[in-house]
Amino acid sequence: MNDPVHRGLRHVALRVTNLARSRAFYEQLLGMKVVWEPDADNVYFSSGTDNLALHQISSGELAAYQPAKAQLLDHIGVIVESRQVVDRMYGEIASKIESLGGKIAKDPKQHRDGSYSFYFSDPDGNLIQALYEPTISKLKWECDE
Repeated sequence: MNDPVHRGLRHVALRVTNLARSRAFYEQLLGMKVVWEPDADNVYFSSGTDNLALHQISSGELAAYQPAKAQLLDHIGVIVESRQVVDRMYGEIASKIESLGGKIAKDPKQHRDGSYSFYFSDPDGNLIQALYEPTISKLKWECDE
């Protein structure tokens, strides 16, 4: 395949059971900044080179909502620049994650490919990996104006 025409997976949209709780989680734990809030049921965040949308499950649908026993999406990830940042992020998150409705899923670990990470979940059980990956962690991202 030739070079891809896209610029990578930089947008994720999640349906959530409690928008206020999920908003606090992503703002306080990951430092996401609101870039657009079109209405009371939707909020869009960015850390500078990405976009995360949270969409409140409607009240009519929420009453019938039954969480899956297992999710098809294995996890989403945030890239960090070094092993030390993984450890620092782990320490900062571990002390407050439960009060924001999430939990630590796996402690920091060295992987066979040279990467290093830990996993945590958001209030709806979506798994997030904080990842140092030697190849892409060193890339400098450029944003279009």
